[in-house]
Amino acid sequence: MARIALATTAALIDVDVDDAALLAALPEAELAAWETPTDWAAYDLVVLRSTWNYIDRLDEFLGWAESVAAVTRLVNPVPVIRWNTDKRYLAQLEAAGVPVVPSLFVAPGEQPPDDALAGRIVVKPAVGNGSNGAALLDGDPTAAAAHVAMLHAAGRTALIQPYLEQVDTLGEKALVHLGGSFSHAATKGAILSKEMSFSTGVYADEEISPATASDAEIAVARAVLDATAVLLPDAADLAYARVDLLPTDDGPVLLELELTEPSLFLTQADGAADRAAAAIRDLLR
Repeated sequence: MARIALATTAALIDVDVDDAALLAALPEAELAAWETPTDWAAYDLVVLRSTWNYIDRLDEFLGWAESVAAVTRLVNPVPVIRWNTDKRYLAQLEAAGVPVVPSLFVAPGEQPPDDALAGRIVVKPAVGNGSNGAALLDGDPTAAAAHVAMLHAAGRTALIQPYLEQVDTLGEKALVHLGGSFSHAATKGAILSKEMSFSTGVYADEEISPATASDAEIAVARAVLDATAVLLPDAADLAYARVDLLPTDDGPVLLELELTEPSLFLTQADGAADRAAAAIRDLLR
């Protein structure tokens, strides 16, 4: 039987619910923390899963991924990880014709225009996951500029986006694809407009519920993945992808494309864990 590692982090106190579901459906797999010395060559496949603390150690994490890929197969592949861990990929997808939440990137040493700091906006790091480092500012340009400066002081590029109000009532829709095919959807309740709690310091608690994806959402998600495959040929070899969409009056728009270590909400849809296990096994063939 093939040996499969599900890469996680030693920083997690408990096994992630997705990882637990996948382990049950994929008995040939075991958890292994990315930052712990491990004989990665002993595995036939290493699948990135809950490596969520990489955002503060990106160079180390990417070096680890390169070292693993040198001795065994890593999914999703290293070129995909390098591209996807920096949200500046959103600008490339927008240029490719994908509907994207308007996104302004401000690197350290740069200053955002004054009008970019007005109104109800989200300011977050271009390298980040979940809501780590993100702030919702409501008509307070001074506070927005201070948050940008804080990110810059940490050496991070800031991402400024308008807050799309419909998320408060309709939520954020996550469309999960496994082995290149749409599997299921889930609704994520708005986080930034509510008080956040970080259960472990690694992730923020979220309100997740099963959802049905509309034809428009499925079409946008497919357009996102097709554009990604053109921009990044390695993206044709994915174990999973999660396309996060926000509602607008003009239809769904891309908030984030999660190809590195997304929660897949495997307990939110019947058979999802089995489909994930099958997609992983297919990569071994």
